[in-house]
Amino acid sequence: MSTTLLNVANDLSRRAFLKNSAIGGGLIIAMKWLPAKLAAAEVSPEFAPNAFLRIAPDGAITILAKHSEMGQGIYTSLAILIAEELDADWAKISVEAAPAAPAYAHTAFGMQMTGGSTSTWEAFDQMRKAGATARGLLVQAAAQKWGVDAGSLRTENSAVIAADGRRASYGELASAAALLTPPAEVKLKAPSQFSLIGKPTKRIDSLEKVTGRGVFGLDVKVPGALTALVARPPVFGGKVKTFDDSAAKKISGVKYVVAVPSGVAVVATGVWAAKQGREALKIDWDNGALAMFDSAKQKENYLALAAEKGANARKDGDTTAAFASATTKIEGLFDLPYLAHAAMEPVNATAHVRADGVEVWAPTQFQGVDALNAAKAAGVPPDRVTLHTTLLGGGFGRKANPASDFIVEAVEISRAVGVPVRVVWLREDDMRGGFYRPRTVVTAKLGFDASGKLVSWENQIVNQSIIKGTPFEPMMIKDGVDSTQVEGLADLPYAIPNVRVDYHMAPVGVPVLWWRSVGHSFTAFVKETLIDDAAHAAKRDPIDYRIELLATQPRQIAILRLLKEKSNWGIAPKGRFQGVAIQESFGSIVGQVAEISIGAGGVLTVHKVTAVVDCGTAVNPAGVRAQIMSAVVYGLSAALYGEITFKGGQVEQSNFHDYQVVRLPEAPIVETHIINSGEKMGGVGEPGTPPIAPAVSNAILAATGKRLRTLPFKLA
Repeated sequence: MSTTLLNVANDLSRRAFLKNSAIGGGLIIAMKWLPAKLAAAEVSPEFAPNAFLRIAPDGAITILAKHSEMGQGIYTSLAILIAEELDADWAKISVEAAPAAPAYAHTAFGMQMTGGSTSTWEAFDQMRKAGATARGLLVQAAAQKWGVDAGSLRTENSAVIAADGRRASYGELASAAALLTPPAEVKLKAPSQFSLIGKPTKRIDSLEKVTGRGVFGLDVKVPGALTALVARPPVFGGKVKTFDDSAAKKISGVKYVVAVPSGVAVVATGVWAAKQGREALKIDWDNGALAMFDSAKQKENYLALAAEKGANARKDGDTTAAFASATTKIEGLFDLPYLAHAAMEPVNATAHVRADGVEVWAPTQFQGVDALNAAKAAGVPPDRVTLHTTLLGGGFGRKANPASDFIVEAVEISRAVGVPVRVVWLREDDMRGGFYRPRTVVTAKLGFDASGKLVSWENQIVNQSIIKGTPFEPMMIKDGVDSTQVEGLADLPYAIPNVRVDYHMAPVGVPVLWWRSVGHSFTAFVKETLIDDAAHAAKRDPIDYRIELLATQPRQIAILRLLKEKSNWGIAPKGRFQGVAIQESFGSIVGQVAEISIGAGGVLTVHKVTAVVDCGTAVNPAGVRAQIMSAVVYGLSAALYGEITFKGGQVEQSNFHDYQVVRLPEAPIVETHIINSGEKMGGVGEPGTPPIAPAVSNAILAATGKRLRTLPFKLA
């Protein structure tokens, strides 16, 4: 994929992109054919030294965000990074989505995208340099205006200030600065000089969201656009044999019924008419190889695979011999279900295919891939695609799909009917026909010597690969091991002399995809419940036991010690019980203590979660705390309720009534403490999810003496 994207970048180079977007003395990023609600107001020539910001004559500063805003707060973080080096007046800053273009490619992945908890650290230096470059040019413009040395000037609050007190706002200097040549190198602030980075900052996008002005995918209004719902096979891999659309076409508002690769699309004046039309279709389906797929039978097949040695992901010492000679043994079987992403905004996209190109509006995380797939579906070169990113009502990985399924559908249908089309997936459509975290079975064998020392650890992991068949396969699957499905176990941090982790790639046709925290979402559950079992077998305090086995992991030790202090470990209120878990993922480390009670009938209540996070440097501590809270609730929803099951080839769940999430009355208090270690920066969007399920499981063990290794938890 990287090579393909680089070729596209050569066709639409950054230089050409900036040149074609230039207006007057500054740069205005091209937003052609944009709906009125999304279009930026016309302004005078602006100062735009790079692709990431522009300053208007009235002093308004617009940040163009390369990453998608899906509730994680990246618009605010990117603005902080630029404003810090620009010495900008925060009140004058607004943020809008950057267009899909090579200038906005991820510096590590080579394509424009948002995911992997990478956005802040990936953009950290790039955004700061963008701000520092703009500041340097504004200072140079002021120095020329006043005939003084630039070194004698200082900046603050969107103004350049001379030693004699003269002051010029950035807006006043914008036109002159636009005529200057940006320097090749700029000096960035030392951390001791930061005034915004590291300070809790309110979300910059909150006002437009709470007032309803924020534009999400479903808010896009394109003149003349129709709405489409697609009838997709009830079983994955199924195909249309024949269909009768005569009744559907009689529904008021239905304009077209067209066959598309994913099924049959009903195109109408609105969602209701399209839904009625879809229900009136008569389709004869060929349900294919998965017509009798069943969750119970799948478990049997997975257990058979787990009984054998798989492709080896890690091998230290000899686990077979060590386990055979062990004095004490622990064996366990983990069964972890398919999970839906269940974002509040189901997937949708609007497309308009014309003779001169294709235009797409979508809540997407994957602009670089989506633009290529849209071009292929429309039959046009990639440089004829204009892709606008809206706000996302949650993503969790579902809207970063290598197949670009919802975008491709919109393009295919628009091409077929010749007008703009908005494709909407209802909640039931995505729940029953989307992508899932893989169903996973893991077996475990732990062995202890006569002194109680943990000497052997073995896991056999069985699931579908989320990488197999995607453009990432050459990079991320080696010797039969999907690295995303063994992370967290293959790099087990505990000091154990004999470790073996094997992977079995199960051949099942259910669509699977990364889900918030990817493999860590289940490997943390396996790792942290097993290490708790080991602590109980050794009759040791679970936190102290972890610290002992993490002697070479000072950051994890620091988290556990602070967690022990802040959670009042060991002195929970009467009737409550505590459990601990820690996991390193996406460059950050998060530890959590869950405090629970179990009521009559086995009703589990999670009262409080104490979390400690080390992400290296917290750009916006308020954002970090919000993300940890979000991740806890998301992971807790899965642990308590999340489960996608199959019977007769079909998904049994359909909406939030049978695929529940944690509601407000059930949500625990989440208290987050941040360690700014100064280590290499990691992410925070996903690392808060993995520890919550094992922390709760370990608290259940403390309360009941029972170990639950199947999710979701069933106590009754």
